[in-house]
Amino acid sequence: MITGKSIDELKVGDVAEFAKTVAETDIYLYAGITGDFNPAHVNEAYAKTTFFKTRIAHGMLTAGFISAIIANQLPGPGTIYLKQDLSFLAPVHMGDTITGRVEVIELNVEKNRVRLKTTCSNQDGVMVISGEGLVSPPKASKT
Repeated sequence: MITGKSIDELKVGDVAEFAKTVAETDIYLYAGITGDFNPAHVNEAYAKTTFFKTRIAHGMLTAGFISAIIANQLPGPGTIYLKQDLSFLAPVHMGDTITGRVEVIELNVEKNRVRLKTTCSNQDGVMVISGEGLVSPPKASKT
């Protein structure tokens, strides 16, 4: 069984990233899975009347990139997500390549908690999400 890094294997400053280009299909699949059919995401005629002037990706779709990093890389498999604060700073458009980034900013060994700086930026370096997460990494494997 693959497990992520235990708290003893982590250090402040550890970083992991994940990048993906957001496609129209991603937006429709997310809408279908979650039931979030806000016309700002799925109706171009409506979206043209908004200050974005076109459809935008769901904020939580983009925030999911942070979850992917936590689940797969840092700390990785077996990590329990406890808390996430997010600020949505800029829209994500179809065709944008978003890079999620997670950085360890604090370790609480006694409580097995890791505080993370979490961000997503687009291909132009514009930060679209900023936040902070709290996770419980997997326990060290017994060998």
